[in-house]
Amino acid sequence: MPAHTEPYANVLETIGWTPLIRLNKLTQGIRTPLYAKAEFFNPGGSVKDRIGLAMIEAAEREGRLRPGGLIVEATSGNTGVGLALAAAVKGYRCIFTMPDKMSQEKARLLRALGAEVIITPTAVPPDHPENYIMKGRAIAAAHPNAIFADQHYNPVNPEVHYRTTGPEIWQQTAGKITHFVCAPGTGGTVSGAGRFLKERNPKVWVVAGDPLGSIYTEYARTRQKTEGHPYKVEGIGGDKIPTSLHWDVIDEWITVPDKDAILSVRRLAKEEGLFCGGSTGVNLVAALEVARRVDDPQALVVTVLCDTGERYLSKVYNDEWLRENQILETERVTVARVLEAKNSGAPPLISVAPTTTVRQALNLMSTYNVSQLPVLDGGDGVGAVSEPALMAKALEQPATLDQAVQEVMDGPFPVVDADLPVERLTALLSRETPAALVRRDGKIAGIVTRYDVLHQLAGIR
Repeated sequence: MPAHTEPYANVLETIGWTPLIRLNKLTQGIRTPLYAKAEFFNPGGSVKDRIGLAMIEAAEREGRLRPGGLIVEATSGNTGVGLALAAAVKGYRCIFTMPDKMSQEKARLLRALGAEVIITPTAVPPDHPENYIMKGRAIAAAHPNAIFADQHYNPVNPEVHYRTTGPEIWQQTAGKITHFVCAPGTGGTVSGAGRFLKERNPKVWVVAGDPLGSIYTEYARTRQKTEGHPYKVEGIGGDKIPTSLHWDVIDEWITVPDKDAILSVRRLAKEEGLFCGGSTGVNLVAALEVARRVDDPQALVVTVLCDTGERYLSKVYNDEWLRENQILETERVTVARVLEAKNSGAPPLISVAPTTTVRQALNLMSTYNVSQLPVLDGGDGVGAVSEPALMAKALEQPATLDQAVQEVMDGPFPVVDADLPVERLTALLSRETPAALVRRDGKIAGIVTRYDVLHQLAGIR
């Protein structure tokens, strides 16, 4: 079915009617079909474009926002982009308050869309005047013809998903959807779309994924507000209870750890070609759990791809950041890896026999541009010679050139197994021990020098 066959009056007309895409590789071995609503196809790159435009239009209808007015919101991400996008087209000013812990990339993105960004301290209580939400409310109150968008407590938020996201999913699945999986942040998407789908078919099972550390799952069970704890996934879960989250719509909660969410969304990019942020990972883990448990080819699970992964290149898609946060295991580099990385063009092991002359040893070092050689006898290291030491002896006594290296050699290099961690080898090497022989399958297979280890640690190829 062709899409975008007619021109649009402006970019806001392109919001919504995002594609529904079947996931194929991540679901191998699972009989239940799983589809994903690709909200990053919206012009601002996320599902929040829907509420950004809707909240502005509602304020216009109610007379709270007039031409030339000001839109204020406490946000650091997708809702700000959605609001700024609509404000740019409609001619409104935007001021967004943002905690100082947020990435500079997000502030720059909002500024690129014409918004003013005010950075506030993170380490203040929720009721402090400098808290980003309190600051936003104060700015809106101090300006005439200004609104505070207030996404967590704005009824327009779930209502727009009831009017758009839910009907789109119903139509795109031809009414065959049986399970809807969506992690709430403000709760608008799961509440609005979930309510619409249940009205069409009361048997539709609505599942909320929730980051480990969010208070939502426990609140859903006890209706008691508890203390949450920090987590890395952005934009979903919470430490407050928003009115835009309708608890009665949700049938089941699934808690998802950061590591599972982030590794899953990275797989989504590599295996399905769908590049999304960490919140999508929570949806994905929960949806795969539901699909696996249902195990029915006649069922149909739908989840949401919340936003583009481009806003998370410094975190979700940054291996170093993931290792710092114990999400990726620190790579274990072995001596074998160092040996394989050597690109000198020389054989992995250049050695001499005890009866080799000093002259021959020096010629061999010159040929292969190495500065030391092990002396092997019957496959075992019995000594070592270095270019500086041999040259010094030869200059002092030229007859040394025709002596056997066994008469002038130093002690043998230590022998290490190929699977030894490189950090243990680093501790072994020194000025007095510039190299080590590498043993693989019981045989000496190569030599690794301090120079080789330095290149590996520095990432030099």
